Parts: sequence; C-alpha cells; structure tokens
Amino acid sequence: MADFFGELGKKISDTAMDISKRAEDTLEVQKIKSNIRSMKRANERDLKDIGRMVYEKFQKGEVDDTEYIVLCEQIEKREEEVEKQEEQIVKIKEEI
Repeated sequence: MADFFGELGKKISDTAMDISKRAEDTLEVQKIKSNIRSMKRANERDLKDIGRMVYEKFQKGEVDDTEYIVLCEQIEKREEEVEKQEEQIVKIKEEI
C-alpha cells in the first residue's frame, strides 16, 4: 500500500512539474511574440520616417533617383487632388 501511495505521489509531483514547465514555456513564447510585434512596429515606423525624409528631400530638389522621383510625383499629384476635393467640400458646404 505504501508503494501505491509513493507511486501516486511521484506521478502527481511529475504532472505538477510538467504543467508548471508548460506554463513557463507558454509565457516565454508570449514574451517572444510580444517582442517580435514591437520590433515589427518599430520597423514600420522607421520605414515611414525614411519615406517622409525622401519625400522632403524630393520637395527640396535633392533627390536624383528616378524611382524615388516617380513615387514622389505620384504623392504630389494625390496631394493636389486631395486639395481640390477639400475645396469641393467647402463649396458644397457654402451652398447648404
């Protein structure tokens, strides 16, 4: 009978250790995933900043690369179109 309880105690102890280990592993995985998301967000922010810097240089005439120039010109055209549409909104609101 003592053997039975000794084995039962060992199995319970092993199971508890296994559950504890799995919980620790799960927490560690979540921490790593959180770090990955943070790094990806930082990269996205930095890429936007790089794009903004290139566009500002384009506006000053400091960009020579034709690929950048094409993209910057497209941005400029969209900005002009946004302005026109905003003016349209103002006109419509004035008529009301």
